[in-house]
Amino acid sequence: MSATLAETPQNATSAAQSRPLRPVRLAPADVLIERRSDGTLLMRSPHPLPPYPGKITERLVHWAAAAPDRVFLAQRDAAGGWRSLTYAQTLTAVRSVAAALLDRDLSVDRPIVILSGNDIEHALLGLAAMHVGIPYAPISVPYSLMSQDFGKLKAIIGILTPGLVFAADGAAFARAIAAAAPPGVEVVTTANSAGDRPMTTFATLLGTVPTAAVDAAHARVNPDTIAKFLFTSGSTGLPKGVVNTERMLCANQAMVRAGMAFVADEPPVIVDWLPWNHTFGGNHDFNLVLDNGGSLYVDEGKPISGAIEATVRNLRDIAPTIYFNVPKGFEMLLPYFQAEPALRERFFSRLKVLFYAGAGLPQHVLDALQSLAVETTGERIIFLSSLGSTETAPAALQRSWECERTGNVGLPLPGVELKLVPREGKLEARFKGDNITPGYWRAAALTTDAFDEEGFYRIGDALMFDDPADPKKGLVFDGRIAEDFKLATGTWVSVGPLRATFVAHCAPLVRDVVLAGPDRDEIAALIFPDIDACRKLAPDCAPEAPAATVLADARVRAAFSRLLDALADSKRGTSTRIRRAILLAEPPSLDVGEATDKGSINQRAVLAHRAALVEQLYSDSPPPNVIVVAAKQAS
Repeated sequence: MSATLAETPQNATSAAQSRPLRPVRLAPADVLIERRSDGTLLMRSPHPLPPYPGKITERLVHWAAAAPDRVFLAQRDAAGGWRSLTYAQTLTAVRSVAAALLDRDLSVDRPIVILSGNDIEHALLGLAAMHVGIPYAPISVPYSLMSQDFGKLKAIIGILTPGLVFAADGAAFARAIAAAAPPGVEVVTTANSAGDRPMTTFATLLGTVPTAAVDAAHARVNPDTIAKFLFTSGSTGLPKGVVNTERMLCANQAMVRAGMAFVADEPPVIVDWLPWNHTFGGNHDFNLVLDNGGSLYVDEGKPISGAIEATVRNLRDIAPTIYFNVPKGFEMLLPYFQAEPALRERFFSRLKVLFYAGAGLPQHVLDALQSLAVETTGERIIFLSSLGSTETAPAALQRSWECERTGNVGLPLPGVELKLVPREGKLEARFKGDNITPGYWRAAALTTDAFDEEGFYRIGDALMFDDPADPKKGLVFDGRIAEDFKLATGTWVSVGPLRATFVAHCAPLVRDVVLAGPDRDEIAALIFPDIDACRKLAPDCAPEAPAATVLADARVRAAFSRLLDALADSKRGTSTRIRRAILLAEPPSLDVGEATDKGSINQRAVLAHRAALVEQLYSDSPPPNVIVVAAKQAS
């Protein structure tokens, strides 16, 4: 039966847009702009940066006194119930662990390395270290559990020279510890031994009696004290150790609170999986809760098949006031929200803001979530976004107003100065402010290269105005400068926007794409498909059939051929038209640098590692695995 007008997706989206937004207190959208004669633009907020504390654990001390019985941290225990710590309990535990750390003569030259993921012990250890001025470094879990050669982990350990290594489960991390941690380094675990390695239990640290030395060390911590080392994801090379000072962490929270003013009105409650070894989860989200006296429920789920169910289970229990996720996470939650009225009723019940970062949010996902919010509550929920990096602590730009289309990353937060420098037809973004790193640990040359002659940090991103006639409407991500290339004709290819267009056009069949073409006549693509989505095109394929079998199925190839033809038909210029493609059955490799630990693709590494496939793409007589756009469409 055909759908009525009221049932069409377009009409449903239009109806949702006509509904009111749920009220939420946000910063105004305004900006000051200085234009230089060479085309450079300087942008900043007209509002001053609010005062901020000198160290992040001042906020723990504050809330332990102001709201001692409020839940700060919670996570599932082995039986599936919620284990929690109040602010008062957290401060007590932090002071005990801090005393144990001081006994071990740890320092900036002998910091703490945390190998395991988000949990209460991880949080206590990190807070205790910062409380007394000992830097710590949370390391990407895949470097220990997914890597075969532990190359990145060994490189990071070599840079840091740690005095203590922590892993929640010693048995799970035993191989990584044996391979990368020097013999004299103390190993602390919550449970299970790390092979034959001597081990200290986390309970031993907790059992230490704090003395006046803890308070004295805490008093010495100042804004320039190094709080932690966060390692970049390595999307453009090996991970770099970004120095995160107390000033960066505290200033950035003042900036974020200026943009999302409502967090000062009601303590935020978040259910969050984002890993603490990344700045989004470990700085932005964790510190947002701490700074504003909120509650953080650790989500053991992830936006991948087989793990998203844990996230759904947690959201059935806890109604967040802010929900942070990457675009893929929102996309994977949609079917559950659509199928379970009780789940979406709880999820939207007190939600103030939906917030995405890390990649572009597909428009159909935003529209579907807004339709569900309206269906459930009668109101739309505002979607916010931001732009920053590990080096910016992370928030530098933030959009604090509604935007009907995705991709707008906002304007500079108070205290941030943005410089836009004309470069090859784009505007390269550079930042200055109290949230900017002083540099990379033990890498003076990298630090020098990261800043320009005026002291602005070069983030490597290009930005453009959403509406050139009205700068207050914000900025849009315009790709990574380092990824762009020239065709043989001299035409520049803007990789970021074309990748985003391609992935959106081919959704949900594509996870990512790598574009080939430097010094070639045309653009070609190496496609990382979503194998689960592709299997649905060939339902009679055996469930255990390997990815290569699924991708070789004629129905799958025909679907991609139609998509590529349609995209080429709508993109007439050579700089935006993809002529050939190969579907990749082998996922991107972490060990050879094709993928980062957070799933980002290193374009150059993929092209170098799969050079033989690139040559097949450009062969005069392409082999059968190459999908060629129909000549009539590409003319």
